[in-house]
Amino acid sequence: METRLHFEILPQPDDTTCGPTCLHSIYSYYNDDISLSQVIDEVQHLEDGGTLAVLLGCHALKRGYNATLYTFDMQVFDPTWFELPAEDMLEKLALQLEVKHTAKMEVVTTAYREFLNLKGKILLKDLSTEFIRGFLKKDKPIITGLSSTYLYRCAREVDRGNELFYDDINGEPTGHFVVLSGYDFKTRSALIADPLNPNPMSDNQHYEVKFNRLIPAIMLATLTFDANVLVITPKKKDK
Repeated sequence: METRLHFEILPQPDDTTCGPTCLHSIYSYYNDDISLSQVIDEVQHLEDGGTLAVLLGCHALKRGYNATLYTFDMQVFDPTWFELPAEDMLEKLALQLEVKHTAKMEVVTTAYREFLNLKGKILLKDLSTEFIRGFLKKDKPIITGLSSTYLYRCAREVDRGNELFYDDINGEPTGHFVVLSGYDFKTRSALIADPLNPNPMSDNQHYEVKFNRLIPAIMLATLTFDANVLVITPKKKDK
C-alpha cells in the first residue's frame, strides 16, 4: 500500500527559513494564495536564527486554520500535563518558567502559551509509523521538526553569521523542518518534501526515508526544542 500526496515545495531561500518554507507549502497544498516572502516576513524568528513548530502553528491559527501540535519534548512538557485542560496547562507553563527561567525557555514558553490561547491543541501521542500513516491516508501532510544531523548523517554545524558550515569538532547538532507527504508500506518508508535544495539525501527535494531513521531523527530534535509534529488543516466551512 502506498500513499503519495500531490505536494509541491519551494527551495528555502537561506539556511534559516526551512520552517516558513514548509508552512508555505502547506498553504499552497490547500490552495491558499500567499507568497513565500510574506510567510517568511510574518512568522516569528528566533534571535539565533530559525523558528519553532509552535510559531508556525501560531501563524496558521491566526490565518484561520486548525493546528494540532503533537509534542515529544519533555524539556518543556511534563507527561502529566496532557491530562489537564488547556487552562491548567497554561498555568503549568507559567509556573515552570519561574523556576527554569532561561532566555530560550522564555521564548519557547511564550510561544506555547500563545498557541494555546489561539485555541491550538497540544497532545502527547506515541510516535509510530501507524501514527504518521494515519494522517497521510486522510490526505493531511505533516510538518515535522527533526535533527538534520541525524537524518542526513552529516557533520555537525557552526553558525557563522546566519550561514551554516560543517565542522565535526566545533559544530552542534542542527535542527530542520521537512514535510511528510506520503509513505510506502512495503518498504516502510516515508516520503519527504525537503525545503533544502540541494540536500545530502537527494538531487531533488523529494525522497524516501525509512521510518526507523525518520522517527529517531524527530525525537532527537528535542536538542533544539522542536521534537514536534504539526498538523494544519483548513477549518470546515458552515453550510
